[in-house]
Amino acid sequence: MKNNLSRTITILKNGGVVIFPTDTVWGVGCRIDNVKSVSRVYQIRKRPLEKALPVLVSSLKQAKEYFDNVTEETASLLTSYWPGGLTVVYYANGQKVLPEVRGGGITVGLRMPNKQDLLEVIKKVGVPLLGPSANFSSEKTPTKKSELDPELLKLVDYVMEGECDGNMSSTVIDCTKKPWEILRQGAVKIDPKYLQKH
Repeated sequence: MKNNLSRTITILKNGGVVIFPTDTVWGVGCRIDNVKSVSRVYQIRKRPLEKALPVLVSSLKQAKEYFDNVTEETASLLTSYWPGGLTVVYYANGQKVLPEVRGGGITVGLRMPNKQDLLEVIKKVGVPLLGPSANFSSEKTPTKKSELDPELLKLVDYVMEGECDGNMSSTVIDCTKKPWEILRQGAVKIDPKYLQKH
């Protein structure tokens, strides 16, 4: 297992693309500060470049570096639901988040996964990872290793060992809207009353 982690870390550090299990579904990604790697993930997934991709962070502290001036309310949401299956969309720190990651927009969706091995990988790589689901755009989202498309596997540099802990994509919430808006209902249920407060 240790060898699996160190290999994953080395490949990602060097700009490679890796498929990895998360606490929700299988993801495919790379370090978010390498334009070539980010473009490759878009190409591999056949995803339109104007559609931003979610990003995985290792801590609340790291999230605050990649978001731009997080409000207290948003920080409190992160504290309540992280680590876990909640992706939070907020204004991106334009100095740190490449336009390619943002799909040319001004926001970024961040999530801190509740999976120890993956958090370890992100910490050791030193920057957040791109973390969309490991499927071709609009195809079925894989929750088991056996569901990964063999054609997709041929296009990446490594598949991290392990299995997912969940079977549903993350919930996505947009905290730039007033009131906050749930863009996708997924693994985490947020109390609607909680949304009205913001």
